Amino acid sequence: MQQIMTALPARETSFHARAAAATVADVMRPPPTTVNQHDHVAAAAYLMKHAGTTALMVVDAQTGQPAGIITEADVARAIADGRDVNSTWVGAVVTTRPAVTATTGIRETATIMTTRHFRHLPVAGDAGLLGVVDIIDVCKALIGAAEG
Repeated sequence: MQQIMTALPARETSFHARAAAATVADVMRPPPTTVNQHDHVAAAAYLMKHAGTTALMVVDAQTGQPAGIITEADVARAIADGRDVNSTWVGAVVTTRPAVTATTGIRETATIMTTRHFRHLPVAGDAGLLGVVDIIDVCKALIGAAEG
């Protein structure tokens, strides 16, 4: 899938104006490995390990839209709760997340992430999952805006 990029205005002067002008499209990554709600948690953990990631986007198999996210913490909680990860569906442990759009501002995304304690957010569009943004992407964009 192609990454969407937009240009920042060239004449912004203040930190807050530059950070407000940046959008998720400027920092999002292509969609990572995905799972659906009817995959087993063990399969999700396997995919995380081999993809070198700490989270997978969960997509609705019929619509292609983000249904949530499964993270290492979700897998650990399932294990700690005594669930068998080989027979537990991803849908039973998924953390439902709001999806941001490519036009969502960086500051708004930072607010969502900090108030709801999210480290990753799916980026959705009409066609489904466009990509993912994580807290490091957002911090780098805010730091870059402060330095620029």
